[in-house]
Amino acid sequence: MRGISTSSIADALDAWWRPALFMIVVVAIWWAVTAAGWIKPYLIPSPLAVLGEFVTDGPLLAKSSAITLYETVIGFVLATIVGLAFAVAIVYSRSVERTLYPLLLVAQVVPKIAIAPLFVVWLGFGIVPKILVAVLIAFFPVVISSVAGLRAVDPELLDLAATMGASPVDSFAKIRFPAALPQIFAGLKVAVTLAVVGAVVGEFVGANSGLGYVVLSSNGNLNTPLLFAGLIAMSLIGIVLFVVLEVAERIALPWRAQRGAEELLVTS
Repeated sequence: MRGISTSSIADALDAWWRPALFMIVVVAIWWAVTAAGWIKPYLIPSPLAVLGEFVTDGPLLAKSSAITLYETVIGFVLATIVGLAFAVAIVYSRSVERTLYPLLLVAQVVPKIAIAPLFVVWLGFGIVPKILVAVLIAFFPVVISSVAGLRAVDPELLDLAATMGASPVDSFAKIRFPAALPQIFAGLKVAVTLAVVGAVVGEFVGANSGLGYVVLSSNGNLNTPLLFAGLIAMSLIGIVLFVVLEVAERIALPWRAQRGAEELLVTS
């Protein structure tokens, strides 16, 4: 157990030290370029100026981040529920697949930035249009990954369960759905980052709050330090939600983490 725990820590460090080092190098280059005066401050501010915005406009960024986070989470949850329901219907019904799959493809290729203004016209400037845009953007990867996962189950295993008296509900709950979870989680991790994009796009179109509004107003006022601070806050929201899903996946699928640790021990 101690060996597995140690290897898990080593695996985590091995996964994160390269991105961390890369970000340090990027920030160092960013600081050097701005300190040398090669780029005008109104085009790219210095890292210290952006950090100063987190101090001076901290309450504004915190409130805006909370609004965008709320829109993102609600949109992601709704996209997950509806996406999983569509995926199950597509897998279990050929008629539903032939009816809905082409419509899903058409809906995916339509630019969401073109649909967002319609939501504002129909539903006003409240929080609902932003959530709907987040749902639309996050919905497709949930459906695609879930359908792929649900169909990847060995048919012979399902036939064996049926011959032993298992009902379709039992086969789904105990065989098909658990086996599809790795691919479902892969789609969810993509969807949660896209949900952030959807919420921000909705705020771009019509809002008086949220990180999208902060970025848009900062751009109009040429306040690039606040604009960069808003962009960083958006990125942090996406990263945090992605990590939350990573942890949820490890909890729901402990055997995957166990297997990864064992493989690391074998190769080391």
